[in-house]
Amino acid sequence: MAVFTGAGVAITTPFTQNGEVDFPRFAEQIEYQIQGGTDAIIVCGTTGEASTLSHEEHIDVISFCVKQVAGRIPVIAGTGSNATETAVFLSQEAERVGADALLVVTPYYNKCTQKGLFEHFKIVADSVKIPVILYNIPGRTGGVTILPETVVRLCREVKNIVGVKDATDNFSNIARMMALADGCVDLYSGNDNQTVPMLALGAKGVISVLSNIAPRQTHDIVTKYLDGDIEGSRALQLKSIALIDALFCEVNPIPVKKGIELQGRDTGVLRRPLTQMEDVNAARLEKAMKEYGVL
Repeated sequence: MAVFTGAGVAITTPFTQNGEVDFPRFAEQIEYQIQGGTDAIIVCGTTGEASTLSHEEHIDVISFCVKQVAGRIPVIAGTGSNATETAVFLSQEAERVGADALLVVTPYYNKCTQKGLFEHFKIVADSVKIPVILYNIPGRTGGVTILPETVVRLCREVKNIVGVKDATDNFSNIARMMALADGCVDLYSGNDNQTVPMLALGAKGVISVLSNIAPRQTHDIVTKYLDGDIEGSRALQLKSIALIDALFCEVNPIPVKKGIELQGRDTGVLRRPLTQMEDVNAARLEKAMKEYGVL
């Protein structure tokens, strides 16, 4: 059974003006998502600025999220690292504090081989009992890609590796992977502008940045498709494209945190080296949000 079906939000981590994790604001964000129909919360991912969290903060944020959600929807914790031992530590800690599943990104900077990728993910998954979703995003990991054959082998040979969040933009590889998988890989779109095409290839849903500011609409893109309303799903996907483009006109999560701020919900500062959104891009985002109906 899939960890979740539908739209999971890659949730942002709010900070105070002093740069500390703002847990009261985080609770508000979690409730906003649940009330908006989000199907899962992915905490401490790229959008959550996990790379700038200390290990202690990382675990505290996951633990807080688990307690706030209180079993209403799955909580999937980002626990990847370029160091296998660190990924094991974070994964075990996430399991200890109650995460329902893990999202483990391809190791970055080291640029290991497919053999190295297989062994890395197997070691991490073997260290815990909860499900693991692989995260394939070469644009963030120095071009390192988990090849279709490696994804399928991991899902077949490691009992708790259940699927992949794919943000490769390589639909030929994705199609080959799903053909090879014969049902053993739970696929999630890692790009909001590709949700419907990924669903057409058998995806269970999307792990979404857009959901931070439009949870109900993102949820509906997936549920309409899965319920057989292909035209309705496609119409919602196409309507969202201008807003999605604005949300990625600067590096994520700069624009989405600005979008949350524009909605009147405080997200505090960005952690360096991220900087505030350029005025011209902020104006573009505000216009797109108004046209989409979320502002």
